[in-house]
Amino acid sequence: MCFTLSWLANLLIFIVVVAAIIAILQLLIPWVFSLMGVDLGPIPQIIRIIVIAIVVIAVIIFVFDLIGCLGGLHYHPLQ
Repeated sequence: MCFTLSWLANLLIFIVVVAAIIAILQLLIPWVFSLMGVDLGPIPQIIRIIVIAIVVIAVIIFVFDLIGCLGGLHYHPLQ
């Protein structure tokens, strides 16, 4: 089930959903804190760095899983 069209469609849908959630959170978090009167300072930048790190880790896991589908490497970091 490595390279089927349904797998690719599900992957693309997942990527769009994750990107939408990240964009919404990046808009809502500063707005909510500003309504509460809290000065955020570097908090939005810290959140952005954490989100980017999570996305990069997911991409690394994804790439190694694809390499495993090719038969060259059997890497399962989450098992």
